[in-house]
Amino acid sequence: MTGPRERCPVCGKPADPDYRPFCSRRCADVDLGRWFNEDYRIPAEEPPDAEVEDSADEPAGESDSESGDGAGKGRRGVLAH
Repeated sequence: MTGPRERCPVCGKPADPDYRPFCSRRCADVDLGRWFNEDYRIPAEEPPDAEVEDSADEPAGESDSESGDGAGKGRRGVLAH
């Protein structure tokens, strides 16, 4: 059952109980298409650990290349691409 003020989020017409919260199948499909096209996005914040991990990768590559085994140089080339 829809309330007297419930409106379709796509077109603003009164919502139909069969397609709630939308007014029709068409508006429900329009909304689904927007999700598929990534028109709606949920904001996300990177965890603070992500910055630590990125900076931790670089010093490890430098220490590998200093050892002279060439392993660090190869990995650095892969990461640079």
